[in-house]
Amino acid sequence: QVQLVESGGGLGQPGGSLTLSCAASGRIVSRYSMGWYRQAPGKQRELVALLTSSGDIKYVDSVKGRFTISRDNAKNTVYLRMNSLNPADTSVYYCKAWSNLDSYWGQGTQVAVSS
Repeated sequence: QVQLVESGGGLGQPGGSLTLSCAASGRIVSRYSMGWYRQAPGKQRELVALLTSSGDIKYVDSVKGRFTISRDNAKNTVYLRMNSLNPADTSVYYCKAWSNLDSYWGQGTQVAVSS
């Protein structure tokens, strides 16, 4: 059973930066598509950034130029570097791994952006 564990959330300042990490229990980071989602209170969960197994990267328009998704295959970890934070980025952030056969979610990490 694959487990995904997010970390790095917390309180961020407007204009500041945070880096989220998603550590996988199995060697799936290089073989699966990996994504970061977020869900704010009262809103639907949305895909923020994805990184396919072949290296394609996509971002939701609201974070383009500010967020960067990356992975370290040796550490089985995916990262989300978040720069120029603003209060609209306040959400619970979830990591997801998926293939044609299965998918896995992490438990989420809270990010709050406030001065």
